[in-house]
Amino acid sequence: MTRRVDLHELTLPELEQLMAGWGQPAYRARQVLKWLYKGVADFGDMTDVSRNFRQELAGRARLSRLHLEQEFQAADGCRRFLFALEDGNLIESVLIPEQDHFTLCLSTQVGCAQGCRFCLTARRGLVRNLKAAEIVNQVLAVKGLLPAAGPPLTNLVFMGMGEPLANFAALVRALTLITAAWGLNFSTRRLTVSTVGLAPLIPKLGHAARANLTVSLNAADNHTRNRLMPINRRYPLEELLTACRAFPLPRHRRITFAYVLLADLNDSPDQARQLARLLQGFKAKINLIPFNPHPKLPFAPPPPARILEFQEILRQAHYPVFIRQSRGQEIGAACGQLVGDWG
Repeated sequence: MTRRVDLHELTLPELEQLMAGWGQPAYRARQVLKWLYKGVADFGDMTDVSRNFRQELAGRARLSRLHLEQEFQAADGCRRFLFALEDGNLIESVLIPEQDHFTLCLSTQVGCAQGCRFCLTARRGLVRNLKAAEIVNQVLAVKGLLPAAGPPLTNLVFMGMGEPLANFAALVRALTLITAAWGLNFSTRRLTVSTVGLAPLIPKLGHAARANLTVSLNAADNHTRNRLMPINRRYPLEELLTACRAFPLPRHRRITFAYVLLADLNDSPDQARQLARLLQGFKAKINLIPFNPHPKLPFAPPPPARILEFQEILRQAHYPVFIRQSRGQEIGAACGQLVGDWG
């Protein structure tokens, strides 16, 4: 039996080639994509496509989708979604309300192999990579849950479950589908890919796709970073920062360095000064993230005064530095809390 092709995986040129192979005119590809990225779940809903062609599509192709298993909403308006994939695996996405728009935090893997000590997702380990369609379908599913008259979903951050660069091919394909005018048509300025530091793939990403880059740094010396992030033993700070310098940064943009603050581990004034020296010469923005505590993890956030002192040292070194406020913590939607299994 011939396996039906998932149209959510295909770019416009690939779909045009498929249409040609079926003896259909090239314009059929754009006709189908228009409906696909409106979020239709059934070929029968493509009302300006002939009935015969809709029947042919149903026999030869399919439209993959995610099943919403559960949703929680926090007092601050954050919504955490548990989605079931077609093979039964579970992933999570988080919708974050901003002043006049929404930001969606996307997963790229089921679980994660990177083993960062302060992250709950890491405790699960890696189950598998997501397909490009499974990444894009998170966007389509959440857009379908938003009221048409409300604030739009404009920003996407690849900061959910998994290490995006460890699923490089699917990530790049998903970015293509998300940003193309014939796809979801998101602005590249409003996409951010986060990495723990897979150094060789950082410049490669910049040449393969357009997106903002966030690097999860979390320490300014190799000894501390080795303790917190096993990836640092493979790609130490010197190699990581060399890769960041090779990232093709568009004009007027900065690399964001994320720094999870852990009490008595990486939050001292000396470590703030060391971080300032480490990033000297970079067009950088620094996001300080007070650790989101969890009973399963042996860490705590620093006291507020300590966080402000750390920030002030970096500001005096002339870096734009922001303290990221925890969002959705009471529903397990905060940074580092996604596990893909709510029990």
